[in-house]
Amino acid sequence: MRKRSLLILILLILSLSLAACGQDSDGTEEPASSEKPVTLKFYVSGLTFTDTEFNTMIAEPVKKKFPHITLEKVVTPEGQKIDNLVSAGTVPDIIYASAGSYYNFKRLGILQSLDEYVDKYKLDLNRIKPDILNSIKAYAEDGEIYTIPFNSNETILYYNKDIFDKFGVPYPPDEQITWEEALAIGQQLTQTKDGVNYIGLEVAAGPAYIQSSLALGTLDPKTGKAIVNTPEWEKAFTFLKKTFEVSGYIQGDTYLYNKDAFLKDQILAMRPTYLANMVGPLEELRKQGEIINWDIAPVPNFKEALGTSKEVNIHSLFISKTSEHKDEAFQVLNYILSDEVQRVLSRNGRVPSIVNPELEKEFGADIEALKGKKIENIFKAKSVQLHAPHEFEGDVSKFVTEAAKELALSGIDVNTALRTLEEKINQEVERLEKTTK
Repeated sequence: MRKRSLLILILLILSLSLAACGQDSDGTEEPASSEKPVTLKFYVSGLTFTDTEFNTMIAEPVKKKFPHITLEKVVTPEGQKIDNLVSAGTVPDIIYASAGSYYNFKRLGILQSLDEYVDKYKLDLNRIKPDILNSIKAYAEDGEIYTIPFNSNETILYYNKDIFDKFGVPYPPDEQITWEEALAIGQQLTQTKDGVNYIGLEVAAGPAYIQSSLALGTLDPKTGKAIVNTPEWEKAFTFLKKTFEVSGYIQGDTYLYNKDAFLKDQILAMRPTYLANMVGPLEELRKQGEIINWDIAPVPNFKEALGTSKEVNIHSLFISKTSEHKDEAFQVLNYILSDEVQRVLSRNGRVPSIVNPELEKEFGADIEALKGKKIENIFKAKSVQLHAPHEFEGDVSKFVTEAAKELALSGIDVNTALRTLEEKINQEVERLEKTTK
């Protein structure tokens, strides 16, 4: 009898010990050790996100937190988009894209509402910066959450110090200036020297950056009618035309300059663009031994909008409706919003999407290319909430680009360009309403 009682006591002690082993030190249950390995396909849609950035900011932290989850970056042939993956039936689990991709993903039938997962995993949406959260919610008519923000992609002014030195022009100031003041500096730098045509200030690869300085939409969010023939749009297009009219700016048929002009050719003195567009590539060049003598200034804006940069640009994470691993995918997204991962983002050159000023103090600490740069200038002009979007806004943006090209190469006046733009947009919306409804 005593032996039996002793055996029962030993078994009881063992069972309590095993139960204790199944908990963390804070009493919460550990993930089950029997979790099956899962590979999540991760696709980058139309944004700059180098392999180094992907591994450092997402793949490695996620693997450490969730050993059973592997993230595999999907690379498609050049020229292919998410539409091609949908057609081929190979939609990835997680899609890294701009928040404005909402409408395209909705049409493709791959948009997954995240509300049930927000509730299930108790994600506190108030951790997200208000301008980002409100901009995300603005896309869905019902206010649902369809995407989780990865980072806030701030806009800054990159400048090549060697080109300024070459022409004896002072560097851009550390306080925000107007677009007109930036253009005046650019005029001094748009020159030919030793057979090289230098460009002082580009208009950031198109008119979208200028219209965003004033948070200008192209369509009325309720009626779908064009709202481009306005004093605000006239101001934006007038400035564009002035940049095109700088002597030496237009070279043949080239009226827009991309990041290669700054990074590769090094003929561009000032480039106002997104942080994420250039920080990663600049670090990659540094690792290859190609050093550019550059720095950062606050992005210019129109006089009435000084203090702000432009509309918030959100790099976001979507879960596809066809994913067979939505729970695991959302756990990844949820973890990316943690202080732990957002700190990794900040230290590697991405502005956090959550409310935590302390993280911004560590911005760029792990990026050699940012050492010695004027990091404080990134935060002197604040982004503003996105204007109320319309479903067809992305579809008609091509006409804005066409109008800018007309301003540059055909010599038409601003009023004519805006009237023509208004007509083309309204015609396209009418067509789209018939074919997509």
